[in-house]
Amino acid sequence: MNIIIDAFGGDNAPLAVLEGAAQAVKELGVHITLTGDREKIRKCARENKIPLRGMEVIETDSVIDIHEDPTEILKSRSDCSMALGLKALSEGKGDAFVSAGSTGALMVGATMIVKRIKGIKRPALAPIMPTAKGHMILLDAGANTECRPEMLTQFGIMGSVYMKNVMGIKSPKVGLVNIGTEDTKGRELDKEAYRQLSAAPLDFYGNLEARDIPFGDCSVVVTDGFTGNVVLKLYEGMGSFFSHELRSMLTEGVNGKAAALLILGKIKAFRKRLDYTEVGGAVMIGVSKPVIKAHGSSNGKAFFNAIRQAKQCVDGDITGEITRALESMKK
Repeated sequence: MNIIIDAFGGDNAPLAVLEGAAQAVKELGVHITLTGDREKIRKCARENKIPLRGMEVIETDSVIDIHEDPTEILKSRSDCSMALGLKALSEGKGDAFVSAGSTGALMVGATMIVKRIKGIKRPALAPIMPTAKGHMILLDAGANTECRPEMLTQFGIMGSVYMKNVMGIKSPKVGLVNIGTEDTKGRELDKEAYRQLSAAPLDFYGNLEARDIPFGDCSVVVTDGFTGNVVLKLYEGMGSFFSHELRSMLTEGVNGKAAALLILGKIKAFRKRLDYTEVGGAVMIGVSKPVIKAHGSSNGKAFFNAIRQAKQCVDGDITGEITRALESMKK
């Protein structure tokens, strides 16, 4: 299996990319194709004693900046490391693509270069997030700020396929984010989406209030991109807030430090569950081949897990399973 990686996407590139890629070659048995400046990659690897075995490079010295218009990936930046990686993926030179670069540019590039799965209205940005019962997938988390009901239904189907085939959940429950649990609540978008999700071939839980999301009754959480991005940012903020407050309580005074020693193992386990580097990235779900958006500040560990996530998407035949699920709705 060959995973293509944008070697210059993200705050810590190319070092973090090379660290994660070298670990993936060793532990996952994958081949890696890096896109970027070959000399800079070699120099970084040499200075940090990182082996480049199992890796090849597609040469370019162009990188799209997060502040540039995302559509420039199709225009003035069509030769950037992200664009060349997506082109290689679309041409069958790899099985999946990973980048920690501009989210907007990656969504534009994935949609226009790699293309959507046939029948999918819009791809969604779908991060994996912790809950009290494990993990859930949130979609859409910001790619489509305005949605139609049929798009939310497709998000539910795609999320279900991912959680079944990658996360191993036999019958993932799908919840629709709303301001109340009754089917009469919400905007016209939510009411019609509720009706369509109820009739779709998935395990529909019903409406889900935002306060109930962290408890994990639903492993697939569906909403429009505007609402989803608010949920995502609040989730991340509250996670940081709780970690900070917990650290303060357990490091202040003799009693706090004594308590910390008693529950140190549980504290570490809790922090690990909140650590985004453990998951890898967000799936650009609905694209015809797996594309993973790693966090912009990803370190080597996060890149390794993003590559692992990409491999799981290929192993689980996510695009094929989504295609089959859509076909079953037509019968």
